[in-house]
Amino acid sequence: MQAITIARYGGPEVAILREVDIPVPGPGEVLVKVGFAGINFMDVHTRQGKYEHSRTYPVRLPCTLGMEGAGRVVQTGAGVTRIAPGDRVAWCIAWGSYAEYACIREARLAKLPDALPLDVAAASMFQGCTAHYLIDDVAQLRAGNTCLIHAASGSIGQILIQMAKARGARIFATASTADKRAVATGLGADRVIPYDEGRFADVIRAETGGLGVDVVFDSVGHATLRDSMRATRVRGLVINYGNVSGSVKDLDPIELGEAGSLFLTRPRLADHMADAATVQRRADAVFGALLGNALSIPIVARYTLDHVSAAHHSIENREQIGKAVVEIGGLEC
Repeated sequence: MQAITIARYGGPEVAILREVDIPVPGPGEVLVKVGFAGINFMDVHTRQGKYEHSRTYPVRLPCTLGMEGAGRVVQTGAGVTRIAPGDRVAWCIAWGSYAEYACIREARLAKLPDALPLDVAAASMFQGCTAHYLIDDVAQLRAGNTCLIHAASGSIGQILIQMAKARGARIFATASTADKRAVATGLGADRVIPYDEGRFADVIRAETGGLGVDVVFDSVGHATLRDSMRATRVRGLVINYGNVSGSVKDLDPIELGEAGSLFLTRPRLADHMADAATVQRRADAVFGALLGNALSIPIVARYTLDHVSAAHHSIENREQIGKAVVEIGGLEC
């Protein structure tokens, strides 16, 4: 079979399309014929070596890239009871999806509704489940809450806006360009503003009567985190779930006290997808919203395995607004 593999860390050039053996499922594993793989920043981070020493995401060299996908089960390993050959399934945070076949732990798989196409499932599993746990578990957002969503035109930002709107929250959002801000406005954000070198915090303070928001969803990191704290109310919550501008390495906990006894958390999806029941429950919430037209996750670009490097270039240079997929086996795999 064909697969995109890396044997060393680096730029797009280290991701090589190779002919490799079809994997054999071990105990608790399932072999899936991949229809589509999602393309995510985590794939870029894997290629760059950012998870080289991670315990949460223990992917090691050499490896096949791609941590999200959807396809059809062709074989099960010993001890697998919930999934059967022929089932249509989707997964995330399980590496090996940039390939014609992938071995996935049964506990990572979600069964798909018959009406949900494989490409939509592959585009929605990682970012949809991420937004769901951030809204539902971490923020516990409810009607009347106020929130700030950074990178609001990004794939997760777009889903966060839609989910927060469905909860009845008042939404502030940031984005770097007028076009990106228009995306956030179109999805229902109440007030969309530029980052303006951190002065977004002053705007939010002014528009909340000096109070600040209840919750901040910050995927940017170094460039925004301290101003996110300024934009948060006393005893409010700052959720730092990404660091595309770099990590904050000099934060003194006393700053949280000075900013109003804030709560700061750095969650990861793996800890909120800890068992099969949770994976299926979270996926069902996302899939149900998609099928009920309460959530939209458009696929903005499609690539083949031999064009994965172009996809990574687009992600790294912020040229893409929305979700992209790699078409491998297609809808009828």
